[in-house]
Amino acid sequence: MSDRPETDPAAGRRQVGMMGALRQLPPGIWVLGFVSMLMDISSELIHSLLPLFMVTTLGASALAVGFIEGLAEGTALIVRVFSGTLSDYLGKRKVVSVSGYALGAMSKPLFALASSVGLVMFARLIDRIGKGIRAAPRDALVADIAPAHLRGASFGLRQSLDTVGAFLGPLLAVIFMLWWKNDFRAVFWVAVIPGVLSVLLFAFGVREPVVVGGGKRTNPVSFASLGRLGAAYWWVVGVGAVFTLARFSEAFLVLRAQQGGIPVAWVPLVMVAMNVVYALTAYPFGRWSDQMNRNHLLALGLVVLMASDLVLAAGTHWSTILAGVALWGVHMGMTQGLLAALVAHTAPPDLRGTAYGFFNLVSGVAMLCASVVAGWLWEAHGAPTTFYAGAVFSGMALLALWPMARRPGHSP
Repeated sequence: MSDRPETDPAAGRRQVGMMGALRQLPPGIWVLGFVSMLMDISSELIHSLLPLFMVTTLGASALAVGFIEGLAEGTALIVRVFSGTLSDYLGKRKVVSVSGYALGAMSKPLFALASSVGLVMFARLIDRIGKGIRAAPRDALVADIAPAHLRGASFGLRQSLDTVGAFLGPLLAVIFMLWWKNDFRAVFWVAVIPGVLSVLLFAFGVREPVVVGGGKRTNPVSFASLGRLGAAYWWVVGVGAVFTLARFSEAFLVLRAQQGGIPVAWVPLVMVAMNVVYALTAYPFGRWSDQMNRNHLLALGLVVLMASDLVLAAGTHWSTILAGVALWGVHMGMTQGLLAALVAHTAPPDLRGTAYGFFNLVSGVAMLCASVVAGWLWEAHGAPTTFYAGAVFSGMALLALWPMARRPGHSP
């Protein structure tokens, strides 16, 4: 199936500018963005401090941090294949996604209660399983609600609001850590509040569109259904996996900041800096992806990631770390919404949940591998080697993508 939207977006691209596109986005896109923002505030209040909590309070090693982060994020991505497929089969994306948000909110108190690395790992897995359940149906719901010629803008806006939460969370973590004199557990309890608000907003603020042509349901994971996804979709899956291999867990950005001598209470500002850049760039790049060659944007995103890794490997001064982290944020803003929009463009509407699920299944395996390797390199050869290896993987990914990036046109 072609990655072109169901209707020709040419007229919309000629007439609608960046601000005009914002005004044309349906209310459901905005609500889903704020739902993501609240849950990210909740999650990042914890995640921005969790690597330090595990290392300084619970005595975990960098390898253990890498394993837990990789396992947690990989689990979230793998679970998405099942929730996405279920949402296609039921024809009900909202109820599946809301249940995932509820599970994520329920996991937050476990971090405050954790007295061992094992309990942190259990809480992290529950939290990420919730993310895995909600993410694919939510992305498919965004694609269902969004106008065809504004899908890049819609995913960019949702990602931008999500990332506002991702920098507000660490910023609040810094404030509360200073206020409560480095009391990790007190900060973790605060995270429960925005998590609950996120579930309530989704449950009462989003109306699921009526499924067109809803009749007898077919099995989304049958060979016939998977065959309908087409070569263009599987190309996007492969590109997403390559990007994930080149980008390991952001927990290593936090640990790198600690090596630079930044006080523990201020370390979350590193994630604030990355997510501010991410939030500011996600919507513009999402909108531009509706109007330009997406392959060029993907290739440029890999170049930026390579530059980020090299800067982070080069030194530990706080200014060097912030520069590398800012470049990491630009890379995320360039590529994450774009890859989500590409899945929507290449998958049949009735298989979008399944399509996002398989996309993230493959990416989940890649994330687990990348984070475990990064943790091993950190322990065995030091932090610079970890980031130099990331730059090498980015360069290899760029070489693999380059033949496609040289092709003219709007589509991959």
